[in-house]
Amino acid sequence: ISLLLLLTMLTGTLLAIIYSIALSGDVVEAISRAGNLSDLPFDENDHLSTHVLAVPAGKCGSLLLEDTVDFEDGSHGHQWMELEGEAFDSVFGHLGAYADFSSDEVTDFNTDCLAVCLEKGTLREVVARPLPHRYFLQGKVDQDGDGMRVTEASVQQFVMSDSCAKVEYGFVSYHDNPIKMYWISHSGQQVYNQEIGVGERKTSFINTFIGHKFEFYDSQPNEDPLQNELLFDWIIPNHGIIGFKNYEFPHVPVEGVERQVQQTLKSEWRRHEVVKRTFSPLAFDKGRLPDDLYASLGAYWYNNRDVPHVVHEEWGRHKGVFVNYWETDVNFIQIPWHLKKRWQRRLRELVEAWTGVELETTDMYGMREYTKGARLLSHVDRESTHAASLIVNIAQQNVSQPWTIEVHDHADRLHEVVMEPGDIVYYESAKALHGRNTPLQSGTYVNLFTHYRPLNDPDWYLRDNPEGTPEPLIDVGTCNLVGKPDEYSKGAVQCQNSAIGPHLSPSMFTATSADDMFQWWKSVGPRDETVEDNDNEEL
Repeated sequence: ISLLLLLTMLTGTLLAIIYSIALSGDVVEAISRAGNLSDLPFDENDHLSTHVLAVPAGKCGSLLLEDTVDFEDGSHGHQWMELEGEAFDSVFGHLGAYADFSSDEVTDFNTDCLAVCLEKGTLREVVARPLPHRYFLQGKVDQDGDGMRVTEASVQQFVMSDSCAKVEYGFVSYHDNPIKMYWISHSGQQVYNQEIGVGERKTSFINTFIGHKFEFYDSQPNEDPLQNELLFDWIIPNHGIIGFKNYEFPHVPVEGVERQVQQTLKSEWRRHEVVKRTFSPLAFDKGRLPDDLYASLGAYWYNNRDVPHVVHEEWGRHKGVFVNYWETDVNFIQIPWHLKKRWQRRLRELVEAWTGVELETTDMYGMREYTKGARLLSHVDRESTHAASLIVNIAQQNVSQPWTIEVHDHADRLHEVVMEPGDIVYYESAKALHGRNTPLQSGTYVNLFTHYRPLNDPDWYLRDNPEGTPEPLIDVGTCNLVGKPDEYSKGAVQCQNSAIGPHLSPSMFTATSADDMFQWWKSVGPRDETVEDNDNEEL
């Protein structure tokens, strides 16, 4: 066994089947078994260390071994496991009552068995809740978990679909020249795939399979790319993206920043006053992702959290001073199109429940990774498309102090909301000024942003509120600081009207003009317009 595992590590492939070698030398096939979720293969950070194809313990494991699934050189990358006891109950129990999988009546995997593909990188606490399309339900796959898009599939088709082995992978380049990309067939043949241009807008995503190999060649100086430098080769491990080189932030003279910030805040203040329609009493609220969405979003981030998957976000003068890219890195992890649509559909349902309005998707942006010293200037979003939105906190690493999202309500009172990974903040993003003006003190902070508007209504912001819209909460009576000045999202400020909620800023700041916003930005910023760096870390 040790020899086989060593060979597996050396080749970079995964064992689909774990072999037991008897003293007689006979080989007996078996699938490893998990009785508890803790028996699954987790890494040192409590994330799944490999993809897992799991089935109920009993007859299904042996039927799977007998099936004619075509396991080619790492094309699946899934470790097979049988689940029983607590592990079975946690992963399959919510699906309802099924037959005894040890029964003699279980004779055909495609009609009698369940299976699930658990994604590499999934956090332990949500590993038992993959997205619905990752379940094989006795020959059927419920694509959205609501019974509306149910497809029939054999286990072979299930494994070779985006439920398991089929993934989306992207390529973004900041190399000096276009890059030529080749797929390497199983026989070693180099098959031309595409040219990758320079910059974020030239990013290309493809559908491929776990274990497929690609090579990337410079397009210069020879006409035949295969005669040029091999820049990179890559074996597809999961959904993801890879970057070549990195975007370089342009230089910004520090002496001009304050003037630009002041001008920008004047514009944003005017814009937030234009929007007439509202959706909620406070213009925002806090919530939590469903476990399966958090599992998927978190796994994508975890599998792509480091270089070369993370590149600089393309900030510069053309985008203004909303993010202080001249002081600290702002990083970006692009998202595949089909996976994005799956996430958007589910997230839209959450926002529709919050607004009480039928919505259409207009945008999803991210994942953006803020680093130490980051600031986000208060602003509003595009009026025609960003009526109701979500901020999704995907991950935080080494964050020593809460980095609050600042949202101004309908009376322009400041609320400071603490978020943890998996938390969401609903907000009326074209109406409510929002930002993070206080610098991030340490670590990294990863967010995703999603945006919606009323169905087929780009002029929604010019309309009066329809009947039944909650009244904006304007007068809340007298308010007092009862907690600590640095106590956020814990009701440190109490008002006569408790509907104001627990997130009022301990500063009790209410803006009345763009100049107020500018003074706030200055008051919470770093001294001398630089980020303190007491531990000599490079920003």
